[in-house]
This record gives sequence, structure tokens and C-alpha cells, in this order.
Amino acid sequence: MTQQGVRWTADQVLALAPDAASRDAGSRLGAAGPWSEAGFDEGTVWGLCKGSGSRPYRTAVDLGDASCPAYTCSCPSRKFPCKHALGLLLLWADGAGGHVVSRERAPEWAERWIKERREKPSEGKSSSDQGSSGGGASEAEAAARRRAERRAERITAGATELEQRLADLLRGGLAAVEQAGYGLWEETAARMVDAQAPGLAARVRELGATVSSGPGWPVRLLEECALLHLLVQGWLHRERLPPGLAATVRTRVGLPGAPEGPPMRDRWLILAQYDTSEPKLTTRRIWLYGTDSGRTSLLLSYGAAGRAPELALPVGLVLDAEVSAYPAGLRGALGERFAPPGPAAIRPPGVPVTRAVARYGEALRDDPWLESVPVTLDGVVPTPDGDSWHLADATEDAALPLTPAARARPGLWRLVSLSGGAPVKVFGECGHRGFTPLTAWPQGAGEPIRLY
Repeated sequence: MTQQGVRWTADQVLALAPDAASRDAGSRLGAAGPWSEAGFDEGTVWGLCKGSGSRPYRTAVDLGDASCPAYTCSCPSRKFPCKHALGLLLLWADGAGGHVVSRERAPEWAERWIKERREKPSEGKSSSDQGSSGGGASEAEAAARRRAERRAERITAGATELEQRLADLLRGGLAAVEQAGYGLWEETAARMVDAQAPGLAARVRELGATVSSGPGWPVRLLEECALLHLLVQGWLHRERLPPGLAATVRTRVGLPGAPEGPPMRDRWLILAQYDTSEPKLTTRRIWLYGTDSGRTSLLLSYGAAGRAPELALPVGLVLDAEVSAYPAGLRGALGERFAPPGPAAIRPPGVPVTRAVARYGEALRDDPWLESVPVTLDGVVPTPDGDSWHLADATEDAALPLTPAARARPGLWRLVSLSGGAPVKVFGECGHRGFTPLTAWPQGAGEPIRLY
């Protein structure tokens, strides 16, 4: 995960806390003040944290296996992870320490610890290695299983509590929801973070943002409540689900995953790149299309608020590289690059509007919580319809509405100008709210136009 510049969110970090006290203490250490000589490289984060003694605490985290991080700290705490490890991860993830935790070579003490972990597992770990036991590889694996089981138990307790809160919400009626204010939702989200389920916490916050969000908000709130109820039930009965859907539920709940299987080398066409911002986090999404494999992959990169994510790829060029797939969805991790991005007269194959809608419907069978799917529309014309816009298919009687967000952006007028009333090829995201265009190509030759 970290090798591709993908950083965690604060919720993902705090979900690792063994208890509420550690969560609060770690949050207080997630600032630059007490830290020095902090850095990260190749899946490892390290730093020195000033304590009450004369010597700072040496803290390091191994994120090579995102589903089971390991920690070491010279502090006397017996909690795994300790508050120093949590504070270091917050500083690295999306706190105010973008200039404090920089990419560099690990110091000797951190390098020695990570080398022992990754290259000599059978010889055991140091007694300060909080991510595994002092025995051999089998004991470390058993410890990892126990941690995973404890986290699953916490998530189950949180999911059960959330189900009861949803029932109370609907039993009391939506009239009282508008009067309760956002504090009700934030408190529930905090409970889900304590339960180590950041995915559930994020969805609860979305519920709070839906209240009083405009005409028809009660209907939207009920829809989101139904989807959240479905996710909770999926987690509580995950052993009955098909393997693929169970993996999707784990991802949606917020369990970190790691790429699996061999990486795929391809000539990847860079379809689109755009950023979305939250109060503490900037998320960059990059869509790739494998020109040989025909596979579409999504790269995610994160940066602290106000700072651009590290990974950036120029739209329209082709990148010769390896990409590893995550177990659920289209997300991938960028691996070795064999050459810098270069020009190529390649365009992704397109589909008609009806096929794009069918593709989204098919994807919902595997992931009912999916907001949209990537799709390239072939031969569509941007057409006004009152206050809204559609992409009308030039060959069949069908059209896709643009999402409200797309209609409000300047990219719409770039698309209209590019088309001039003629069909164009458009790549974007197709979902239940409509179509969001991201990149377009004119008929015949011509460079792609970014629309986001």
C-alpha cells in the first residue's frame, strides 16, 4: 500500500486502537510537535517521539501487510499498537505532518527491525516487536490470527449496535431526525471508529449529511439507511455469503486489504485523473485501461488537506507498468514502471448507452453499495433538457442524464464545445445518479480533453 504512495485516513488509523483511551492518546500525538527524524519508505513508517525521559521513544510501523500491520516502540506500554504508533500513523496519514514525515531512507535501528521481520521470520523477533510474538513464524501467524479475530469481534459488536440504532431511528420517525442535529450522527460514527469499522463510520457520516440536504432528503435518507442495514446484515452473516461478496463486505466495512495474485504487466492508457477533498484528506483517483488485457483499474492516492497526493499520471499517455489487483472491486496498486508515460494514438473501446446502464446493473450483483462503474460511451451528443443535460446516443433512442455535480462544473461546457453537436467518445462513471464525464475524444484524430 505505502509503496504506491497510498496513505490511510485518520479513521483507518484510529480503528487500530485497542481501546478508547489509546485512541484519545494517539490522537493527541498525531501532530508534529513531539516528533523528530520521522520518515517513511517501502511500507515502513518511523520516528522519534519525545516522552517524559531524556531519550525519545523509537517507534516504527511495518505496513507491508496492510491487513495486519506490525509495530515496535521502545516505550513500556503493553498495548498493541501503543499511543506512539497511533500518533505516528496519524502524522503520516492525513495530519499536519506532511513536511515532517517525508520519504527517505530508514535509520539503522528501524532498518534492522524491518530486515529481521521480513527476511528472517524463523529466527524470531525482538522483544520490542509489538506486531508479533517472540517465537517463530507459526507463532507470529497465530498472533496475527488472534488480532484479526479480536477486531472481527469488535466490528460485530459495533455492527449490532448500529443495527439497533437504525431500528430506533426508523421507529421514532424521521420528523425527529431533523431536530437532533449532526451531533447524533457524529457520536454514532465515533462509536463505529471505536469498533474498528471505519467503513461503517463513513456511511453514518453520509447519513448525517443527507438530513435537510434539499428537496426529497427523507427518501434519500431511507435509501441510505436501507443500504447501511444491508451492509450490517452482510457482515453479521458473512459466513453465508459467496467468497467474492464476502470480500466486498469486508472492504466496505473498512478492513484494510492488500493486492493479491501476480502483478499484471500491460501498456496502461491513463484515462482520467481527478481529486476530491475532505476536511483532512485529499483523495486522487486515476483510471487506467490495459490496452492488451482490456482490464480497467483504479489507483488511489492520498494527501493531507491542502497537499497534493504523491502519485500523478498524465491523462492520454500510455504507461508500461505492472498493476496488482485488490481482492474486491476494480482497485489496483501500481508496481514497477518500465518506462515513463509516453504518447500513443490509442483510445478505449466504447459501448452504447443501453449497454453502459446494463453494465452498472450487473456490477450491483457483486457489490450492492457500488456508486458507479467506469465506462466509455461511444458516439454520444451532449443535449440540453430544460435545466439538465443528457448524453444522447447517436445510433439508438437512449440517453443518460448527467449527474448534478457534472452539470455544475466547467467541464460540461468544454464537452459541449468539443462536440459542437457531433458525436464524441466520452469516458466517465455511470451510476444511479447519472453519468459523470471525465475525459472526451473528438471524432477522428485529436488529443483527449479533461472534463474534471
